[in-house]
Amino acid sequence: MPMYLSSASNAVVTLPQLLASRDARQKRQQEWLARHAITLISFTVVAPGPVKDSVLTRRIFNHGLRAIRHLAELSCWEIKHQNCLAQATGPEALLAINALPGAVKQATIELEQNHPLGRLWDIDILTPQGEILSRSDFALPARLCLLCEKTAAVCAREQAHPFTELTERMEALLNDADNSGAR
Repeated sequence: MPMYLSSASNAVVTLPQLLASRDARQKRQQEWLARHAITLISFTVVAPGPVKDSVLTRRIFNHGLRAIRHLAELSCWEIKHQNCLAQATGPEALLAINALPGAVKQATIELEQNHPLGRLWDIDILTPQGEILSRSDFALPARLCLLCEKTAAVCAREQAHPFTELTERMEALLNDADNSGAR
């Protein structure tokens, strides 16, 4: 049964909170792998700025969760277990899926590249042994910035773009997805 998230906290998140959240996510991932021992999808939203849990990120998250579930259905992958977390550091989902990790990663890369909101999603795939598959494992370059041709990591580190421009771009992508009826 899908579990979509609604109301958002709109809380300002500090760097220590964000780092603690990442550590907690990694711990949850390892606990899930120990409990389920199959491919794990860990899904979050790319959210620049100090507010990670907003109406905007929740809507983007829900689109992504629907797209991942639709992909699993089309690929005949059984989702054994699923959990969504509403946190001040942003919405998260974990899905234990009965499919080969490499096939899941390739399909989710395609989803990130082809869906109108795919650039705003961070879909990590973990093997049953806990290895995170990356784009570089498939000879793919790092993801690009939302606004320019540099890599996203470079622009984020340099804080190259005003937060308002990034938010406007996210909203435009969401409007495009809503208007196209994208899953």
